Amino acid sequence: MKKSISICSICGVVLLLSLFVPFVSCIKQNGKNNPDFKSDSLVAHFDYFNYKGDDDFYKLNPLPDKDYYYNPILPGWYSDPSLCSNGKDFFLVTSTFSFFPGVPIFHSTDLVNWKQIGHVLNRPGQLPLDGQRVSEGIFAPAISYNPHNKTYYMVTTNIRKGNFFVKTTDPFGEWSDPISLPNVKGIDPSFFFDEDGKAYIVNNDVPDGGSQYEGHRAIRVLQFDVEKEETFGPSIMLVNGGVNLDEKPIWIEGPHMYKINGNYYLMCAEGGTSVNHREVIFKGDNPIGSFKPWAKNPMLTQRHLEPDRDLPITCAGHADLIKKENGEWWSVFLACRPIENKFENLGRETYLMPVKWSEDGFPYMTEGDELVPRIVEMKGLERDSMTTFGNFEKYDDFNAPVLGMEWMTLRGDASDLYSLTTDSGFLTLNCADVESSELKTPAFVSRRLQHHKFECKTCMYFKPQSEDESAGILLFKDETHQYLFSVGKKGAQNTISIKKIKENGADVIDSMNVEITDGPIEMKVISDGKNFSFYYAIGQSDWTLLSNSVDAYYLSTAQSYGFTGTNIGLYASKKSY
Repeated sequence: MKKSISICSICGVVLLLSLFVPFVSCIKQNGKNNPDFKSDSLVAHFDYFNYKGDDDFYKLNPLPDKDYYYNPILPGWYSDPSLCSNGKDFFLVTSTFSFFPGVPIFHSTDLVNWKQIGHVLNRPGQLPLDGQRVSEGIFAPAISYNPHNKTYYMVTTNIRKGNFFVKTTDPFGEWSDPISLPNVKGIDPSFFFDEDGKAYIVNNDVPDGGSQYEGHRAIRVLQFDVEKEETFGPSIMLVNGGVNLDEKPIWIEGPHMYKINGNYYLMCAEGGTSVNHREVIFKGDNPIGSFKPWAKNPMLTQRHLEPDRDLPITCAGHADLIKKENGEWWSVFLACRPIENKFENLGRETYLMPVKWSEDGFPYMTEGDELVPRIVEMKGLERDSMTTFGNFEKYDDFNAPVLGMEWMTLRGDASDLYSLTTDSGFLTLNCADVESSELKTPAFVSRRLQHHKFECKTCMYFKPQSEDESAGILLFKDETHQYLFSVGKKGAQNTISIKKIKENGADVIDSMNVEITDGPIEMKVISDGKNFSFYYAIGQSDWTLLSNSVDAYYLSTAQSYGFTGTNIGLYASKKSY
């Protein structure tokens, strides 16, 4: 039931409210900090945003002890994970495609308790994304530490601009402006810093003589001059096609090189990032020499398992390896956890599991019919209370001077389209002259979905002045797969509606005429994993169901396209669908 709290009662329940903030609705409506609707600019004010995960698996399968953790360790579309270590600290990055800021960076001292410390690409000058589709932009960032100059490097592909790297001596601080790599073609570059001080970049590119079939690619290596910050010498092909060219393998990519016990290892993904994804490993005598594949490849995959198995983990691959101080080897990689092999709304997430070693000296994560585990033990782990996995609740009252690190905008920082008023605690969105389906920067501030079952709530103050204006909650997969839950106007009547945004416009799923004053409009989205339900409340009224059984499959990668999962967030526009 919704709560109504008068001014005189607030003082008496301050302690109670501090404990149950996420359950309190729009308290500011009764205070002196109501937003002013008389300003010249048409805006939507959002009082708070609450996200609550409610997946059954976590409720039915509690962790047995403090030295266990859940996979994925980073739920939601934290794809293409890469990590490095300075011997004590671990740093991990993932892809962000056409969202801003780019490349979240996480810190840990044990590989399980991760805390986001910022974004590597947090300035517009580092991240030109104009006109790029959601699944373009930044691909497969790779982070490395060079102990010879105590510098961290992040190298990646901006799919419309080419390959580049940035660097820093303090990963908790700012990173450099981009340094272009014009001689590194293709995608997915990764640094390797050898023990002798020499440096190399491995990457995906076309094979010698060109591609012979669709998806035919190669892994190449170039030498890198650390002082001059440029590559030199020829681009040498290390792998042609994949493990076995006779089988016409596709999309060999995501390479990483390591030196372990005097041997050089080259690890790559094969098969594309869908259900045929797999990770393969090669061994060589030097970084630019001949690399031989492991006879028991792949070292990680789930592609051959029964698709109707319980709680499937699919698409496993694009891995990176790391060694702990105790000598254990571990791997991060991407994978999906769809419902019924159909609802892939969360995208490709980051998983962690231990590495085993074969008798002939190759690392691997799975063999035969082994499953990627959902619950994993790490002996000696001290799991803290701020873990990034499991069911959790996140409440943002927008009282901070900057947005939290989970929030993103599209193709730019959108600083001219939103503001945070710290004296009253609102996120204010200007109604932009941009629709969410355009390849521009809309007034859309969003976060990843991280659970199949969830509840999201917000409280909005908004009075549309024309039929072109709308504001509310947007569920966003890509330019042509969205659900817009918004307040708008039709003629002289205010409305609240659900619209299914598609390639050529939008269909109205449900709509209701509503009376809007200067008071609050609360909005709530509940997901059972397969369907969304949408609720609203005007002023102090109870929740009203606007629409239920809205198909979540429409926002699944299996239905649409692309490399991200679904985002949910706050939206305002003066170009109505």
